[in-house]
Amino acid sequence: MEARNPYTTPTANVTDPVEEYGEIKVFSASGRLGRVRYIGYSIGLTMLFSIIAAILAASLGTFAGKGVAASIMVACYVAIFVISIMLTIQRAHDFNSSGWLALLVFIPFVNLIFWFIPGTDGENRFGRKTPPNGIGVILLACIVPLIAVIGILAAIAIPAYQDYVQRAKAAQVQK
Repeated sequence: MEARNPYTTPTANVTDPVEEYGEIKVFSASGRLGRVRYIGYSIGLTMLFSIIAAILAASLGTFAGKGVAASIMVACYVAIFVISIMLTIQRAHDFNSSGWLALLVFIPFVNLIFWFIPGTDGENRFGRKTPPNGIGVILLACIVPLIAVIGILAAIAIPAYQDYVQRAKAAQVQK
């Protein structure tokens, strides 16, 4: 009989299994996309393409004419629309639904279901679990409420300021 030394290092595999995550493909309709990434990428890419379109249209519009500027704006907005649909299809895949559910983006307020329905835990028929969110994605998603608050404040403050300026000018003329 062989004597075992109780002080030898263990030989069993005691490591935790490595969790596999799916690949994020922004410019594809396949795969899965989590809620925060969906919100962040949708808003971030829309803002990026809008800024690029405005810069290109402004710079090329002065040299080539208004027709070129309009066609650049139309091309960029078509690109924004296509990318938004692809992101929405991936988001529908995350909660194990068909990509045809993305057609709900055409119904006002119904498209908010993509913001609130949680994704499937673990793997589903469309791929592996989405990777954890990074700080950049979370910051992009937080821009949405910030833009809404700033827009509401601007809608209230700008007309009030313009009215104040008109009343101040009228009071100065009466003196």
